[in-house]
Amino acid sequence: MADSRRRGLAIVFAVVFLDLLGFGIIIPILPFYTRSFPGGTEFVIGLLAASYSAMQFAFAPLLGSLSDRVGRRPVLILSLCGSVLAWTVFGLATALWLLFASRMLAGAMGGNISTAQAYVADVTPPERRAAALGFIGAAFGLGFIFGPGIGAVLSFDGTVAAVDSVVPAAVPITRFSLPSFAAAFASLCGVVVASLFLPESRTPSADADAAATERPSALAQLRAAIAAPGLRELLSAFFLVSFAFSGVQIMFVPYVADIYGYTAAQSALLLTYIGVLAVITQGVLVGRLTARYRPVTLSLAGTALLVGSIGALPFSRTLGLAFPDLTALAPFLTPELLGLLAILTVLPVGNGILSVTLTALVSQQASAEVQGSAFGITQGAGSLARTVGPPVMGGLYAAVGYWSPFVVGSLLLLPVAVLVARLGAVEDPPSPRPADPGHVR
Repeated sequence: MADSRRRGLAIVFAVVFLDLLGFGIIIPILPFYTRSFPGGTEFVIGLLAASYSAMQFAFAPLLGSLSDRVGRRPVLILSLCGSVLAWTVFGLATALWLLFASRMLAGAMGGNISTAQAYVADVTPPERRAAALGFIGAAFGLGFIFGPGIGAVLSFDGTVAAVDSVVPAAVPITRFSLPSFAAAFASLCGVVVASLFLPESRTPSADADAAATERPSALAQLRAAIAAPGLRELLSAFFLVSFAFSGVQIMFVPYVADIYGYTAAQSALLLTYIGVLAVITQGVLVGRLTARYRPVTLSLAGTALLVGSIGALPFSRTLGLAFPDLTALAPFLTPELLGLLAILTVLPVGNGILSVTLTALVSQQASAEVQGSAFGITQGAGSLARTVGPPVMGGLYAAVGYWSPFVVGSLLLLPVAVLVARLGAVEDPPSPRPADPGHVR
């Protein structure tokens, strides 16, 4: 059983990584691809990005609830097949409406993350769940580290010419279609891996057929998940965190471009640095911390780190005055950059701890029968926030000042501490458990 659980976790990690790798590959080409069509303005680029999150918001609860009824494995395979189709259409698009259609399909299928989280909850004991969910977060981070780099390489003229010379002429190979096809291929690999190797985590009980007619509807399961004690507070916390952090993600590149004069390549290096720290935090640090501290305690600590780092970001140049000038060692090691790196070191650590422990709290608050629904609802809340957050933060950046999205985002996170603290008032600390060879290490 322990070997099967480890194998299931490893395969889910691989499936999530492959799916997010495809998403990450598209990131570098999306603005340029959109602008290649008539009417592809920056506003349309924003709408295109929002369409993904909007569909993810709509479909994450449905996929999570469906996985509660039919199993995790078929839902994961179905959604990965949808991603293959979505990225293929994206690469073949000849009009903006096809870009929107493919992105919306990809967003709907992107709701499968709730199913992957429910799979982890199925095969992991509660005291190990936060650490295991951290590996799913690490798969996210790895996808966003390697994906954009792969997308950039595949969009180079030399790469496009080399591939175009060996594929049939009927297949259009451009600097936009090639990364799109690569994203589709990554999802196709996920389909193969899940189909061949992923065991189902929800085994029907002996009397499942007899109880089938009494099983509550999907809507009833969603209502039951929302009614779980403490889940409403967690939904609010997920929304606020996603709203604030999505604004930071969208406005970070304009900030470093306007204030530091960094190019797109330099900004990409900073994003890679953040991604590497996020992987280390969620894949290594969280597991060690959850062995010693309660999820509520860690959530409060993560919130504090995130509030401080986001709020300090627009003042990073001032913070840099406290650092020595190391340009003698390397010309780029200016005090201003060191101040920025100091903040960017804290930010992914805080976000990684908070996101994983909030997810672990969801799994504690929801019963086994509605785990998928609960994860789907919380992911949907995050998707809704990522739909409305970037336009709001972008408007603040343009109308008020470069500092405003970060300060507002920091203030929005303060209620998260209150919401989590309410759960801490009723949460019992996990009982110590001796080491067991069957545990995931």
